[in-house]
Amino acid sequence: MSPKGLPKRQRLIGAWLLLSGISLLGGALFAVWLESQLAIAGSYRALLWLGCFSGGVTLFCMGLLFERMLFTPLRQLQAQLARLVANPEAENTSPPQGWLKGLGPDLRRVEDSWRTDRRRLQKAHADGARSATRIRRELEALLQVLEVPLLLYDKHRRLMLFNQAAEQFFSGTPSLGLGKRLEALFPLASLQQPLSKLPADGTHRELLIPCDNRWLKVIIRRVPESHDETLITCSDATAAWSNERGVRAELAQMLTPLRQHTASLVTATDALGKLRQHDYESGSLGHRLEQVAREESIALSEAVARIGELIETVQQQGERLTSIWSNDFWHTLDDHLDPAHRLITPIGMPVWFKGDAPALMALFSSLVKHLSHYMAGSLFEGEASLGHKHVYLDLIWKGKPIPERELAVWRHQPLTTLPLSPIVADVLRQHASDVWSIQDADDQHARLRLPLPFAEQFDAPRTVTPRPEFHDFGIADLPSPDTALANCPLRSLELVIFDTETTGLELRKGDSVISIGACRIVNARLLASDVFDEYVNPHKPISPASTAIHGITDKDVADAPALKPVLKSFREYIGDAVLLAHNAAFDMLAISQKGVTFDMPILDTLLISRALDEALDGHDLDSLVKRYCLNLPSGMRHTALGDARVTAELWLALLPRLEARGITSLEQLLSFQANAFDREDASAS
Repeated sequence: MSPKGLPKRQRLIGAWLLLSGISLLGGALFAVWLESQLAIAGSYRALLWLGCFSGGVTLFCMGLLFERMLFTPLRQLQAQLARLVANPEAENTSPPQGWLKGLGPDLRRVEDSWRTDRRRLQKAHADGARSATRIRRELEALLQVLEVPLLLYDKHRRLMLFNQAAEQFFSGTPSLGLGKRLEALFPLASLQQPLSKLPADGTHRELLIPCDNRWLKVIIRRVPESHDETLITCSDATAAWSNERGVRAELAQMLTPLRQHTASLVTATDALGKLRQHDYESGSLGHRLEQVAREESIALSEAVARIGELIETVQQQGERLTSIWSNDFWHTLDDHLDPAHRLITPIGMPVWFKGDAPALMALFSSLVKHLSHYMAGSLFEGEASLGHKHVYLDLIWKGKPIPERELAVWRHQPLTTLPLSPIVADVLRQHASDVWSIQDADDQHARLRLPLPFAEQFDAPRTVTPRPEFHDFGIADLPSPDTALANCPLRSLELVIFDTETTGLELRKGDSVISIGACRIVNARLLASDVFDEYVNPHKPISPASTAIHGITDKDVADAPALKPVLKSFREYIGDAVLLAHNAAFDMLAISQKGVTFDMPILDTLLISRALDEALDGHDLDSLVKRYCLNLPSGMRHTALGDARVTAELWLALLPRLEARGITSLEQLLSFQANAFDREDASAS
């Protein structure tokens, strides 16, 4: 390794002792030779030997003097400057010594001035950001109590914000986390087309997508006047569909025979009245029976009518029936049918109606396929018109109407793109509706008419001006994911910092992993709650010496999974991030060659520290924590997750020192740390 500054202490001491030894040995040999040539004795002989040894003794004493008075103080000064850059608030308790002692007041003045300037800047920043901080806290509090899962993605589909409801909704999913990509959480194939077609004015789109053995109703919209940020809310539609296919559907089906029985009772009562007038005009008992039957039939008829109204209200106010602007519906349906061509042209005045957008999309998609036999061309018109209590949604084509027998067949067609594959009739019943086909007055066009619940809205959708502080997140300013990773600035890297605990240190002789802990840094910020912490069952005893260090016993890992499934989960947790560890060679040896590939770049704070301060000793984690005065909670060391967090804090302390040397990209850092690689670090026996 080529020296970049002050040589290492061991090298200086070795060179000093070597030169001193050579001088003393040379002086002794020279003295022996002179004594044999001059044959002197007495005091002259002592002076001869003293003169021959004077060079070596002088060299030894000068080396000792320089080491104590210059080189040791220089190393102390280097460590103090490194601490000051990495942690400006750390107190330097040891002033310069030796010949550098006179620099003590100047160094203290520099430290005090630096801290004063930093405090002024921090105060100015705090004063300027106080209002934004207050609003941000209010927003965070609001998001935490909001029961709707909410996710905000930037233009590169990286997660910038999610609330507690989203964390609970996707619990157990390692793909949810700041900076992670949208496709890690949702199937991208279901969202790719709608995302590319989202209007910029904030108009929403409703989708039904399969995700982890359940169907999600997803509402997506572009945040207006933003950097193409996308807001996503979602809900589990599986239970709602099961409900509508279950008790609610059965209740609606029972209403029809109940109405029939009521009508039969009314008819029978009328017949009884007529019969009494002919044969039992004097019979008071028949008259009373007829009156009771008529009253009960009227009451029953009114009750059935009321039940019907309530069922219709329940269906119209169902959790999946939302207000839809007709023009938005036609445009979305057009994009869904054929994004490359315009098949449906909206006509007439647009109106609001209530419906389940994904279900209606599936219904009309099925209808268009069924219409291929009844139309002369391939183009449609879409019209929405107001009725007395409903909005009539009409799909118009040039040709003949669909016969009723064909509609009857179509009503029983399954809609396989919806949860539980309901038939068309189920969707119609969900909307308390039916369909029929009629011929237009010009005898050239026909239409299929679908009455839908009326929505009490009249004005067209308005564009909502967003409050800028609601989406002022640094993640959106990071480089595009398409940027070459080697050229990414260090502060923009997504880092997963990890550590392992093992049964022992002899990995090549059978010791294995018993714990993996990791945390994440996004946008140069350590995420407190985004962690990975798993025990591993090594299927072998843990040595007492190892337990004394990390505290993990055989009982702790008895019920833990094996290493391979834990490594698969860990690889999924990493995603597209760069790995970082302290003495990464050991940890990578512990997890490699286990059937899971870790092919991302690896950073090592041990090598980085060694490359930064080649002349200093002590690059282990404890020494570096002490050197940079990192304030850590007690009990944090010697657990996998704890050491990972310590390493993360160390990385944030080293980052400004790297930037001061012009090392700002991943490629530069990998080259820089390679200069400090020592194969002994990775031996692991």
